[in-house]
Amino acid sequence: MTSTAHGSARAGGDVPTDRLVAGRRPVAAESGTTRQPSDGSRFRPEIEGLRAVASLLVVVYHVWIGRVSGGVDVFFALTGFLAAGQLVRAAERGGIDLFRQWGRTLRRLVPPAAVVLIGTIVASLLLLPESRWPQTVREVVTSAFFVENWQLAADSVDYYAAHNTASVVQHFWSLSIQGQFAIVFPVVVIVATLAARRAGIAGRPAVVALLVSATAISLVWSVVSTATDQTYAYFDSLTRVWEFTLGGLLALGIHRLRLPSWAGLVLGWGGLAGLAACGMMLDVEAGFPGYLALWPVLCAAAVIVAGDTTHHLGSARFLSSRPMQYLGSISFPLYLWHWPVLTLALVTFHTEEPGLRLGLAIIGTSLLLAAATRHFVEDPLLRRARRRSGPLRDHRVAVLALVPVLVLALAWHAVTTARAAPSGVAGDANHPGAMALQPGFVDRGSPDAEPIPPAVSANEDWVKYEEPENGCHDLPEHAALQLCTYVPAPDPAAPTVVVVGDSHMAQFLPAVGPIAQERGWRVQTLIRPGCPLSTTSESNIGEVDCITWNQQTLDALSRLSPALVVAQATHNVRAGRTEATPPGMVEAWNRLADAGVPVLGVRDNPRFDHAPPSCVDTYGRSAPECDVPRSDLYPRVSSLPAGTPSTVSFLDLSDSICLSTTCPPEIGRVMVYLDDNHLTGTFTASLAPVVGNRIAALIGR
Repeated sequence: MTSTAHGSARAGGDVPTDRLVAGRRPVAAESGTTRQPSDGSRFRPEIEGLRAVASLLVVVYHVWIGRVSGGVDVFFALTGFLAAGQLVRAAERGGIDLFRQWGRTLRRLVPPAAVVLIGTIVASLLLLPESRWPQTVREVVTSAFFVENWQLAADSVDYYAAHNTASVVQHFWSLSIQGQFAIVFPVVVIVATLAARRAGIAGRPAVVALLVSATAISLVWSVVSTATDQTYAYFDSLTRVWEFTLGGLLALGIHRLRLPSWAGLVLGWGGLAGLAACGMMLDVEAGFPGYLALWPVLCAAAVIVAGDTTHHLGSARFLSSRPMQYLGSISFPLYLWHWPVLTLALVTFHTEEPGLRLGLAIIGTSLLLAAATRHFVEDPLLRRARRRSGPLRDHRVAVLALVPVLVLALAWHAVTTARAAPSGVAGDANHPGAMALQPGFVDRGSPDAEPIPPAVSANEDWVKYEEPENGCHDLPEHAALQLCTYVPAPDPAAPTVVVVGDSHMAQFLPAVGPIAQERGWRVQTLIRPGCPLSTTSESNIGEVDCITWNQQTLDALSRLSPALVVAQATHNVRAGRTEATPPGMVEAWNRLADAGVPVLGVRDNPRFDHAPPSCVDTYGRSAPECDVPRSDLYPRVSSLPAGTPSTVSFLDLSDSICLSTTCPPEIGRVMVYLDDNHLTGTFTASLAPVVGNRIAALIGR
């Protein structure tokens, strides 16, 4: 999540694992004796308690600290530990029934997840702003099929999707990875044991060798991937494999460890202390997984190795206590419920920080829902599974649980699509947009007309400039560039306007298109999100790539010699009046001036610390909470800096974007912004008369 704000802190998860062999709580022996850790072939209550600790850390960190705790990494390691021991023992006893194994996994995971998704859909329809519906519907479906992590990974590298707000089901990313592991790992164990059998060797050493290789490869990939693209790496299943396989290696080798009681005492409490401190001491959100994830995984391993220590002060006595056992038994539904409860509570109470009282209410509600899910969903299904068995029964339970989720999601999508239809177009009588701020304007529209684009589709009002019909093609001599034709011209000799820069300039295209169509000009684009035209990089998005792209763009523009280049003239309009024209922009204009290419520099639009459409959706139209003082964003007078060549003209649209005192989210019944910093394509279309006149004056045709 891609955002690092509190509301978008990435959530962790837990997959329930059947207790392999029921057993009594271990009886403490005298201090000082040795003990041999169990590999999980009997019930280990301290592991249930460790699950409780990890889930509580996830919840507390999300609610009050606004950071990631590392608890999800504990769940990954525990899943690998329990799965490896179970599957290898099954293979040694004669084989793994893969179909039944998958069925048991689906029966454990799908019904409680489906209950949470159904509850989340219903609550979201009542409480979630409509502007967040499309994203949430999409992620509900990907969560139901255990591919939410890949949805978030794809969004993290999609510049336009990366601006999405954290969804109420974002936390399903970790459950998706664990579900994928639970499906793939039995196949891996079967293949390894069959290969070992054909080679005439024991199956366990073959599995160990495979896990060692997978651990090394995945850990190296995790370190490399985190260093190059941390946001994508965070959700990538392959960067997390080593956490499962390291837990699996521990399960297959722990029986060889013999520790004195005092060592178990140190390891157990040391591991718990390390887990509690992980999220505070490490930059978990920005540095994980990589090598930093070794901290929580090794802490969990220490607690597992400490096991049911015989020392009377050992951590196992705490972890095996009745409260911790109960919390461990509801850790899976607690993880599933806490994130939607938290995010919907923050939306309902219009706050970014829950505080003590609201935080306690969120945790209490999550615990009650988790307990209800366990007693009324998980336990009944487990009892029925014990009474009735069959090769298809568990699969049928999972499918039947998914049906209402998908039906509700489909219905929600239909409602969303119906509400997304606009009630007009920019420039009509009811939706004058920016023209409502022009001198002498007379409003002849209905004051009760619904704004466009509708709230449910405002954050998807991106300008499509890379469509196939726009004739996009790579420039062979400039590998980083793609030139697209936004408005074609029948006359090859027609003037060409090239719109250049980042996504803000892409959103500006509807203001340029109408004058070009009217006068037969050609409009082409050289757009790269995050890279305004400059000789340097003006953002933290792809810094090296931006520099290369800008260099090649300047070379291409010099060769194309268009009638006019339209580019951004200022940058970073934020509260505190941080707006500036970077030296790199001026240098780029001088290079174009040397090539005889004129430039129209467009003053940038404001950037906010919130999404105006969501604010309107939450507080209502004309709500003062959604208006930002203009004086906080724009200085009274703005001009281009010294050194700007005479071939550059300045287009200041601040009077068309803001009122005299505020910069509102809606002007002339048109939504101005689609997220926290991009104009809607609908609003920029309403700027066409102003922009068209200026361009026509510059081109002279």
